Amino acid sequence: MLVEIRIEALGAIGAATAQFDRGLTVLTGETGTGKTMVVTGLHLLGGARADATRVRSGSDRAVVEGRFATTDLDPTAAAHIEEILDSAGADRDDDGSIIALRSVSREGPSRAYLGGRSVPARSLTAFTAGLLTLHGQNDQLRLMRPEEQRGALDRFAGVAALLERYRKCRDEWLVARGDLADRTERSRDMAQEADRLTFALAEIDAVDPQPGEDEALVAEIHRLSELDALREAVSGARAALTGADLDTGGTDGGSRSATEGLARAGALLAATADPALGDLARQLAEALTLANDTARELGDFLAELPTDASTLESKLLRQAQLRGLTRKYAV
Repeated sequence: MLVEIRIEALGAIGAATAQFDRGLTVLTGETGTGKTMVVTGLHLLGGARADATRVRSGSDRAVVEGRFATTDLDPTAAAHIEEILDSAGADRDDDGSIIALRSVSREGPSRAYLGGRSVPARSLTAFTAGLLTLHGQNDQLRLMRPEEQRGALDRFAGVAALLERYRKCRDEWLVARGDLADRTERSRDMAQEADRLTFALAEIDAVDPQPGEDEALVAEIHRLSELDALREAVSGARAALTGADLDTGGTDGGSRSATEGLARAGALLAATADPALGDLARQLAEALTLANDTARELGDFLAELPTDASTLESKLLRQAQLRGLTRKYAV
């Protein structure tokens, strides 16, 4: 119950304090003495919307403070009050009472406090719901509230123990429902991630990158981009070794090839009986073998060179595919 109320700078009231006891308390007075402001203060303690025009002229703010005792509450109501106090971090006074306070500023927002803690105004509504009821010609009655109707019906039916079991089961159900929602959300996220990874694997498999392929492509593209220069250099080197004509592939009768020169020089030296010249002849024979092998490899290299630009285009396309995968998946 409300045991004390203190009002400052609210309408016609400059400062007033009233204490209440068990039984009926009647507030009387002439018109303009502040009866309406007392009711307004009680509404503010109940979390009602604050009206800055109610602040007394000459004051910056109005304050309404109420002291509530909760010693005679039934177990259900007491548990409800304790739950509200715990959620707000509110403290009781030394005598066990609880202080609720509303501060209404003339220019700023109103403030609500419960047990020394700043709280939303709706917390005062929840706190005073079972402690404060205002009766008047045009005021709503507490029994008009659905939660009060249910509470009265439950008390009349004597189902407090069953209600407590129901609340416990409902709390467990709410936890399970939240857990199911979390698991469903995680399952949905995992399914989406699986779809993304499946698509990524299919895309990577379609390209089928090979180890070291990108580096090899760089070398091949560099070679293909200089195809004409490579063909000219290889053809010239092979012609110098074998005497083959660059255009016809035949032998140029007007010039002697390097291999012919090596063979002739070796034959001349081998025809002598001088041991030193014989050694030189063997060296020339080795050089001739190396020159012939080189000429053959140059011919193979020349034969493997592509004859059109489509090969370069296909290599560039392949390189673009590999680099696209690298940018997209960092592989």
